Amino acid sequence: MHIVLVEPEIPGNTGNIARLCAATGFELHLVRPLGFSTDDKYLKRAGLDYWHLVHISYHDSFSEIVSANPNATFYFFSTKAQRKYTEAGFTENDFLVFGKETAGLPESLLKEHWDTAVRIPMREDARSLNLSNAVAIASYEALRQLSFLSL
Repeated sequence: MHIVLVEPEIPGNTGNIARLCAATGFELHLVRPLGFSTDDKYLKRAGLDYWHLVHISYHDSFSEIVSANPNATFYFFSTKAQRKYTEAGFTENDFLVFGKETAGLPESLLKEHWDTAVRIPMREDARSLNLSNAVAIASYEALRQLSFLSL
C-alpha cells in the first residue's frame, strides 16, 4: 500500500509517518512543496534508524502520482468527507492520501474525488487529529481489512 502526504509541513509528523511505513512496508509519497528540508534534524530524529527500511518517492504534483498509477484507487482523508474510513474496502495497492497539517487537502482535489473521500470520526468540536495519528489509524485499518498479509 501507499501513503501520500500532500505538502506536509511538520518534519516530526513526516518522520513519524516514515517510521510507520518502515514498520508496515507501506511506500511513502511526498508531494512538494514540503514545509521543511529533508535534512531536518527533527525529521531524521522522528524516523530514528528506520530510514533504510522506507521507500520514499518525491513528486512535484499530486497528478504526477495519478499519472504513474492510472488504475490505482486513491482514498482521500478529510474531516469534510461524509463516509467513514471503515466503510472503505481497501486493497493491497491502494493509496491513502492526506493533506497538510494546517489546511488538509485542497478543496479542488476533494471535489474531484468525492466518491473516495473518507473521514475518521471524531467529536464535532474537535478540529482534527494530528496527521501522523490519522495516518496510523488509517494504515492499520487497511492492514486489518487485508488480514495483516504484509506483516
